[in-house]
Amino acid sequence: MRILYFLLFWFVSSTVVFSADNPIRPAQGKPNIVLFLADDLGWTGLRSFGSDFYETPNLDRLAGKGVKFTNAYSGCTVCSPTRASLMTGMYTARLRLTDFIAGQNRPFAKMSIPDWTKGLEKGRTTIAEALREGGYRTIHVGKWHLDFPREANQGPTAHGFDVTHDKAPGTKGYFISDETVRSLGLKSNFSTDYLTDKAIGEIEASKDDPFFLYFAYNVPHTPIQGRKDLVDYFKEKVDTSAVHKNPTYAAMVKSLDLSVGRVLEALEKTGVAENTLVVFISDNGGLTQRNGKHDEFTENLPLRRGKGSAYEGGVRVPAIAYWPGVTPKGVVSETPIMTIDFYATFLEAAGIEGNASHNKNADGKSLINVFKDPAHSFDRDLFWHYPHYHAGGDSPYSAVRSGDWRLIEFHEDGKLELYNLRHNISESVNLAGRYPEKLAALKSKLYSWRNSVSAQMPTKNPNFNPERQTEVGKRIP
Repeated sequence: MRILYFLLFWFVSSTVVFSADNPIRPAQGKPNIVLFLADDLGWTGLRSFGSDFYETPNLDRLAGKGVKFTNAYSGCTVCSPTRASLMTGMYTARLRLTDFIAGQNRPFAKMSIPDWTKGLEKGRTTIAEALREGGYRTIHVGKWHLDFPREANQGPTAHGFDVTHDKAPGTKGYFISDETVRSLGLKSNFSTDYLTDKAIGEIEASKDDPFFLYFAYNVPHTPIQGRKDLVDYFKEKVDTSAVHKNPTYAAMVKSLDLSVGRVLEALEKTGVAENTLVVFISDNGGLTQRNGKHDEFTENLPLRRGKGSAYEGGVRVPAIAYWPGVTPKGVVSETPIMTIDFYATFLEAAGIEGNASHNKNADGKSLINVFKDPAHSFDRDLFWHYPHYHAGGDSPYSAVRSGDWRLIEFHEDGKLELYNLRHNISESVNLAGRYPEKLAALKSKLYSWRNSVSAQMPTKNPNFNPERQTEVGKRIP
């Protein structure tokens, strides 16, 4: 079963269709922009990206209408830093926001983590602020996770959003209390459905002017909870030999897809779909293990590991872009892209790039040319810096992707691992000893980049205790 899965996956993911000969004409006027951000959805978390169990017809249809990116990356292996990279277009190391807020403290580990910035500083111009300045109504729905702990006057509206709907009332986990369901007259007790209603309401209220909708989902992040009807549906379809086989997780992914479908339908009904740029991406890879235990969350195969790790499974994610009149239909792009790129992309799409008040240090590149021609590539490298420990992954690390090559440096012992992703996407064969010149070149690039962004480094921990190194202490505020 797994062999057939991989053969099917490689056929789907390696088929690249190039743009048609006819010129692509952008839609007229300022486009609306809708950004869907999944939470902990791995690279193979959609059917169109290789899942052998999850059902995602709406997102698959979106990929069939636009561009599917098979080399898309999150800015970090955990969520808060990636969200900051989306908002600012900057590398997380430059922001010094390098872990999920408020992070995890391991007082007896080999390395002491740096004094990192535990929130999005108000001096950082966000894409919402830039777009609002350009005449857009800015809407946030769902998860934010960028606030400093215990500080007031924060949240999306403090960073450029006109309105926010960040949580369903009366929720415990994903479920809304029966009392709240009755008092509000809701049709569903699942919070994703409630937030989808809010997003649709905002689209209807904003249809006459350009708007930016940032829908940041909570699914399929833990706790693993799904709508009962969907869980029951998938329980009947479980194949124990499949790669993906958790029916509750499948239900969460299905609720995400149903939500996206409803939002896309609302765009059609309000008559704005043809002038709307839609982007879908995830904040990091799928969670595959926690505290050294491989629980039944999900799998990112053929990628190695998942959320919190240094490997591709932690940062390579599914991504889709659809912009009528701009993106060709049903095209697969192998161009490496990253969450840092959407800041510049949305500014160019809105025709308001280059304003002096916008981030001068934005690291990303506009993807408009890739939208038009998915074979378009950039002469650049991509970098990651995670000077932290994580329950789902590895020790502190930095990494660089340059062409087909990826170098990882682990900071506990300085170990270097070198992989050729085109020939070894599972990162199972460390080529560091075979290609010393390539190793030295990528190491030099990585060190130079870290210096250029003043990356904070972990240091040797004087309280290191090998018998207690995995203990988690009180979070540092």
